[in-house]
Amino acid sequence: VSHQRTDWISIHGHICQLLLPVLGPQPCFHSEKDRKLGKEQLLRRQESLIAVALSTAQGFLWARKPLEAIPAALQALRFSSRVFGSGSMQLVPIYLLLAEASTGTGRLRQAAKYLSQARWIILQTPDCSAALQSKLHRGLGLFSVAEGNLDQALYHLANDVYLATAEFGLNSVEVSGGYFHMANIFFRQNKMDAANSLYTEV
Repeated sequence: VSHQRTDWISIHGHICQLLLPVLGPQPCFHSEKDRKLGKEQLLRRQESLIAVALSTAQGFLWARKPLEAIPAALQALRFSSRVFGSGSMQLVPIYLLLAEASTGTGRLRQAAKYLSQARWIILQTPDCSAALQSKLHRGLGLFSVAEGNLDQALYHLANDVYLATAEFGLNSVEVSGGYFHMANIFFRQNKMDAANSLYTEV
């Protein structure tokens, strides 16, 4: 019962009205033009549902409620897989969000699976943006921190900073997140000079 309550609080209360036209029976169209318009309308509804689910999940993560983020992110994954296909780049941010939420709830094995899915899709996409690769490395870095593997975390976060710098420039907000997480690791290792140096970059 508690997981149903979490699901309702997380996402179903937000998307219930959007689900009916997407999952319910589709109207029968008599002309090719009507069929095309019907497909376009269904696609817009599905994309709207994905956007609501994804923003809801992200909101819960920002509010430090990873357990509530998971059902919303799973809905986004479910509909994104339907719309874009199971190997689509559009699934990578959702897998990364699920990995972060799973890590936040202590479900490291599940987080590792989501990170593997994201990594696999990126490896299959030669023209993947540096921005998305940066997000993957940040996710891998934070996962490594949760596992207690700080050297591996620093490796991934350094890649995050490098790729974010290549995409957004040295003084961008996207880069400062990587510096911040690296500084936290150095702080935990009691390497205060390195930590303070990186904190000034944030």
